[in-house]
Amino acid sequence: MDRTGKLAVITGASTGIGHEMAKICAEEGHDLLICANEARIESVAAELRAGGGEVIALQADLATPEGVDRLWDATGGRPVDYLLANAGIGLGEAFLDQDLGEIGEVIDLNVKGTTHLLWHVGRQMRERAEGRILITGSIAGLMPGSYQAVYNGTKAYLDSLSYALRNELKETGVTVTCLMPGPTETEFFDRAHMEDTPVGEDDSKDDPAMVARAGYKAMMKGQSGVASGFMNKVQATFAGLIPDTVLAQMHRHMAEPEDDQKTDPAA
Repeated sequence: MDRTGKLAVITGASTGIGHEMAKICAEEGHDLLICANEARIESVAAELRAGGGEVIALQADLATPEGVDRLWDATGGRPVDYLLANAGIGLGEAFLDQDLGEIGEVIDLNVKGTTHLLWHVGRQMRERAEGRILITGSIAGLMPGSYQAVYNGTKAYLDSLSYALRNELKETGVTVTCLMPGPTETEFFDRAHMEDTPVGEDDSKDDPAMVARAGYKAMMKGQSGVASGFMNKVQATFAGLIPDTVLAQMHRHMAEPEDDQKTDPAA
Protein backbone atom coordinates (compact mmCIF):
# COMPACT_ATOMS: atom_id res chain seq x y z
CA MET A 1 0.00 0.00 0.00
CA ASP A 2 1.25 3.47 -0.88
CA ARG A 3 1.75 5.63 2.18
CA THR A 4 0.56 9.23 2.13
CA GLY A 5 2.90 10.51 4.82
CA LYS A 6 -0.11 12.23 6.39
CA LEU A 7 -0.98 11.96 10.08
CA ALA A 8 -4.57 11.26 11.08
CA VAL A 9 -5.58 11.64 14.73
CA ILE A 10 -8.75 9.72 15.63
CA THR A 11 -10.37 9.92 19.05
CA GLY A 12 -12.86 7.42 20.41
CA ALA A 13 -11.17 4.89 18.13
CA SER A 14 -11.61 1.73 20.19
CA THR A 15 -15.18 0.93 19.11
CA GLY A 16 -18.03 1.97 16.87
CA ILE A 17 -17.77 4.84 14.42
CA GLY A 18 -14.30 5.86 15.65
CA HIS A 19 -12.94 2.35 15.11
CA GLU A 20 -14.32 2.36 11.58
CA MET A 21 -12.80 5.78 10.96
CA ALA A 22 -9.41 4.47 12.04
CA LYS A 23 -9.75 1.49 9.69
CA ILE A 24 -10.55 3.80 6.78
CA CYS A 25 -7.59 6.07 7.51
CA ALA A 26 -5.31 3.02 7.67
CA GLU A 27 -6.69 1.72 4.38
CA GLU A 28 -6.07 5.11 2.80
CA GLY A 29 -2.39 4.90 3.76
CA HIS A 30 -2.23 7.49 6.51
CA ASP A 31 -0.17 7.22 9.67
CA LEU A 32 -2.39 7.04 12.72
CA LEU A 33 -2.53 8.31 16.26
CA ILE A 34 -5.57 6.68 17.84
CA CYS A 35 -6.91 7.40 21.30
CA ALA A 36 -9.55 6.05 23.65
CA ASN A 37 -9.96 5.68 27.39
CA GLU A 38 -9.94 1.89 27.16
CA ALA A 39 -7.18 -0.70 27.22
CA ARG A 40 -8.58 -2.27 24.05
CA ILE A 41 -7.12 0.62 22.05
CA GLU A 42 -3.87 -1.38 22.03
CA SER A 43 -5.50 -4.38 20.33
CA VAL A 44 -7.10 -2.04 17.79
CA ALA A 45 -3.66 -0.63 17.04
CA ALA A 46 -2.25 -4.12 16.55
CA GLU A 47 -5.06 -4.89 14.12
CA LEU A 48 -4.41 -1.73 12.12
CA ARG A 49 -0.63 -2.25 12.04
CA ALA A 50 -1.22 -5.51 10.18
CA GLY A 51 -1.78 -3.36 7.11
CA GLY A 52 1.80 -2.12 7.28
CA GLY A 53 1.18 1.41 8.47
CA GLU A 54 2.46 3.36 11.44
CA VAL A 55 -0.03 3.34 14.30
CA ILE A 56 0.46 4.96 17.70
CA ALA A 57 -2.09 4.05 20.36
CA LEU A 58 -2.80 6.13 23.45
CA GLN A 59 -5.10 5.30 26.31
CA ALA A 60 -6.13 8.63 27.80
CA ASP A 61 -9.17 10.27 29.35
CA LEU A 62 -10.01 13.15 27.03
CA ALA A 63 -12.60 14.38 29.53
CA THR A 64 -9.65 15.85 31.44
CA PRO A 65 -7.22 18.60 30.40
CA GLU A 66 -4.39 16.22 31.29
CA GLY A 67 -5.72 13.60 28.90
CA VAL A 68 -5.99 16.06 26.03
CA ASP A 69 -2.50 17.36 26.75
CA ARG A 70 -1.17 13.78 26.67
CA LEU A 71 -2.76 13.26 23.26
CA TRP A 72 -1.33 16.50 21.97
CA ASP A 73 2.10 15.60 23.29
CA ALA A 74 1.83 12.17 21.62
CA THR A 75 1.97 13.86 18.21
CA GLY A 76 5.60 14.62 19.01
CA GLY A 77 5.29 17.99 17.33
CA ARG A 78 4.37 16.36 14.03
CA PRO A 79 1.78 18.29 12.03
CA VAL A 80 -1.72 16.85 12.21
CA ASP A 81 -3.18 16.59 8.72
CA TYR A 82 -6.54 15.10 9.67
CA LEU A 83 -8.32 15.32 13.01
CA LEU A 84 -11.32 13.07 13.41
CA ALA A 85 -12.74 14.27 16.75
CA ASN A 86 -15.13 11.45 17.50
CA ALA A 87 -14.79 10.75 21.23
CA GLY A 88 -18.06 11.11 23.10
CA ILE A 89 -20.47 9.39 25.45
CA GLY A 90 -24.24 9.45 25.91
CA LEU A 91 -26.56 9.36 28.88
CA GLY A 92 -30.18 8.30 28.90
CA GLU A 93 -33.02 8.46 31.45
CA ALA A 94 -34.83 11.54 32.75
CA PHE A 95 -32.55 14.45 33.59
CA LEU A 96 -33.55 14.64 37.27
CA ASP A 97 -32.99 10.90 37.65
CA GLN A 98 -29.51 10.96 36.18
CA ASP A 99 -26.41 10.80 38.34
CA LEU A 100 -24.82 14.23 38.63
CA GLY A 101 -21.35 12.74 38.27
CA GLU A 102 -22.31 11.01 35.01
CA ILE A 103 -23.81 14.26 33.73
CA GLY A 104 -20.48 15.94 34.39
CA GLU A 105 -18.60 13.21 32.54
CA VAL A 106 -20.74 13.70 29.42
CA ILE A 107 -20.15 17.45 29.43
CA ASP A 108 -16.45 17.10 30.22
CA LEU A 109 -15.79 14.69 27.35
CA ASN A 110 -18.21 15.83 24.67
CA VAL A 111 -17.84 19.57 25.22
CA LYS A 112 -14.73 20.44 27.20
CA GLY A 113 -12.42 17.74 25.89
CA THR A 114 -13.39 18.21 22.26
CA THR A 115 -13.08 21.99 22.55
CA HIS A 116 -9.67 21.70 24.16
CA LEU A 117 -8.38 19.39 21.43
CA LEU A 118 -9.83 21.50 18.61
CA TRP A 119 -8.08 24.56 20.01
CA HIS A 120 -4.69 22.84 19.91
CA VAL A 121 -5.06 21.24 16.49
CA GLY A 122 -6.93 24.13 14.89
CA ARG A 123 -4.23 26.65 15.79
CA GLN A 124 -1.53 24.40 14.36
CA MET A 125 -3.48 23.85 11.14
CA ARG A 126 -4.21 27.56 10.75
CA GLU A 127 -0.53 28.38 11.14
CA ARG A 128 0.34 25.82 8.44
CA ALA A 129 -2.61 26.94 6.28
CA GLU A 130 -3.71 23.37 5.71
CA GLY A 131 -5.58 20.56 7.40
CA ARG A 132 -8.97 18.91 7.65
CA ILE A 133 -11.13 18.47 10.74
CA LEU A 134 -14.08 16.12 11.12
CA ILE A 135 -16.23 16.63 14.23
CA THR A 136 -18.75 13.97 15.16
CA GLY A 137 -21.83 15.94 16.11
CA SER A 138 -25.24 14.35 15.81
CA ILE A 139 -28.74 14.64 14.43
CA ALA A 140 -29.60 14.63 18.15
CA GLY A 141 -28.18 18.14 18.35
CA LEU A 142 -31.05 19.40 16.20
CA MET A 143 -33.80 18.56 18.69
CA PRO A 144 -34.56 18.83 22.42
CA GLY A 145 -33.59 15.44 23.80
CA SER A 146 -36.24 14.35 26.24
CA TYR A 147 -34.74 11.46 28.27
CA GLN A 148 -31.37 12.30 26.72
CA ALA A 149 -31.30 16.00 27.51
CA VAL A 150 -27.66 16.53 28.44
CA TYR A 151 -26.30 14.45 25.56
CA ASN A 152 -28.42 16.27 22.99
CA GLY A 153 -27.32 19.57 24.48
CA THR A 154 -23.66 18.65 24.07
CA LYS A 155 -24.25 17.61 20.46
CA ALA A 156 -26.09 20.87 19.74
CA TYR A 157 -22.95 22.60 21.00
CA LEU A 158 -20.69 20.54 18.73
CA ASP A 159 -22.90 20.99 15.69
CA SER A 160 -22.88 24.75 16.23
CA LEU A 161 -19.16 24.91 17.00
CA SER A 162 -18.35 22.99 13.82
CA TYR A 163 -20.09 25.44 11.53
CA ALA A 164 -18.84 28.50 13.41
CA LEU A 165 -15.23 27.31 13.36
CA ARG A 166 -15.54 26.45 9.69
CA ASN A 167 -16.63 30.01 8.94
CA GLU A 168 -13.80 31.50 10.99
CA LEU A 169 -11.28 29.37 9.09
CA LYS A 170 -12.69 30.24 5.69
CA GLU A 171 -9.92 30.91 3.15
CA THR A 172 -7.19 29.69 5.53
CA GLY A 173 -6.71 26.31 3.83
CA VAL A 174 -8.30 24.52 6.82
CA THR A 175 -11.71 22.89 6.51
CA VAL A 176 -14.11 21.76 9.23
CA THR A 177 -16.80 19.17 8.56
CA CYS A 178 -19.63 18.17 10.90
CA LEU A 179 -20.72 14.54 10.80
CA MET A 180 -24.29 14.19 12.05
CA PRO A 181 -25.19 10.51 12.45
CA GLY A 182 -28.47 9.24 13.79
CA PRO A 183 -28.92 6.05 15.81
CA THR A 184 -26.01 3.75 14.92
CA GLU A 185 -25.34 0.11 15.80
CA THR A 186 -22.60 0.60 18.40
CA GLU A 187 -22.10 0.16 22.15
CA PHE A 188 -23.47 3.67 22.66
CA PHE A 189 -26.92 2.63 23.90
CA ASP A 190 -25.62 0.08 26.40
CA ARG A 191 -23.16 2.57 27.83
CA ALA A 192 -25.81 5.29 28.01
CA HIS A 193 -28.24 3.05 29.98
CA MET A 194 -30.64 3.04 27.02
CA GLU A 195 -30.97 -0.69 26.32
CA ASP A 196 -34.66 -0.66 27.29
CA THR A 197 -35.72 2.24 25.09
CA PRO A 198 -37.40 2.07 21.68
CA VAL A 199 -34.32 3.51 19.95
CA GLY A 200 -32.00 1.21 21.88
CA GLU A 201 -33.99 -1.87 20.89
CA ASP A 202 -34.49 -0.79 17.27
CA ASP A 203 -32.86 -3.20 14.81
CA SER A 204 -32.74 -0.67 11.98
CA LYS A 205 -29.90 1.45 13.33
CA ASP A 206 -27.22 2.53 10.85
CA ASP A 207 -24.03 0.60 10.16
CA PRO A 208 -21.05 2.36 11.80
CA ALA A 209 -18.83 1.57 8.80
CA MET A 210 -21.27 3.37 6.52
CA VAL A 211 -21.44 6.35 8.86
CA ALA A 212 -17.65 6.55 9.13
CA ARG A 213 -17.21 6.35 5.35
CA ALA A 214 -19.74 9.14 4.80
CA GLY A 215 -17.92 11.33 7.30
CA TYR A 216 -14.48 10.60 5.86
CA LYS A 217 -15.60 11.33 2.30
CA ALA A 218 -17.22 14.60 3.35
CA MET A 219 -14.08 15.63 5.23
CA MET A 220 -11.81 14.89 2.28
CA LYS A 221 -14.09 16.91 0.00
CA GLY A 222 -14.06 19.79 2.47
CA GLN A 223 -17.82 19.75 2.86
CA SER A 224 -19.47 21.67 5.68
CA GLY A 225 -21.43 18.72 7.00
CA VAL A 226 -23.13 15.43 6.29
CA ALA A 227 -26.12 13.66 7.81
CA SER A 228 -25.50 9.98 7.21
CA GLY A 229 -28.44 7.77 6.20
CA PHE A 230 -31.57 8.71 4.28
CA MET A 231 -33.93 8.99 7.26
CA ASN A 232 -31.42 11.09 9.16
CA LYS A 233 -31.23 13.50 6.22
CA VAL A 234 -35.01 13.74 6.23
CA GLN A 235 -35.00 14.32 9.98
CA ALA A 236 -32.36 17.05 9.67
CA THR A 237 -34.40 18.76 6.97
CA PHE A 238 -37.59 18.87 9.03
CA ALA A 239 -35.97 19.63 12.39
CA GLY A 240 -35.94 23.34 11.63
CA LEU A 241 -39.59 23.35 10.57
CA ILE A 242 -41.21 21.49 13.47
CA PRO A 243 -41.81 23.31 16.80
CA ASP A 244 -39.39 22.36 19.56
CA THR A 245 -42.26 21.20 21.78
CA VAL A 246 -43.25 18.67 19.13
CA LEU A 247 -39.64 17.60 18.58
CA ALA A 248 -39.23 17.05 22.32
CA GLN A 249 -42.29 14.79 22.40
CA MET A 250 -41.06 12.89 19.32
CA HIS A 251 -37.72 12.34 21.02
CA ARG A 252 -39.46 11.18 24.17
CA HIS A 253 -41.17 8.39 22.22
CA MET A 254 -37.73 7.21 21.08
CA ALA A 255 -35.72 7.56 24.28
CA GLU A 256 -38.08 7.06 27.22
CA PRO A 257 -37.38 3.81 29.10
CA GLU A 258 -40.09 1.20 28.78
CA ASP A 259 -40.82 1.17 32.54
CA ASP A 260 -41.47 4.93 32.47
CA GLN A 261 -43.75 4.59 29.46
CA LYS A 262 -45.90 2.06 31.31
CA THR A 263 -46.48 4.47 34.21
CA ASP A 264 -46.97 7.61 32.12
CA PRO A 265 -50.65 8.11 31.13
CA ALA A 266 -49.62 10.61 28.41
CA ALA A 267 -47.24 8.18 26.67
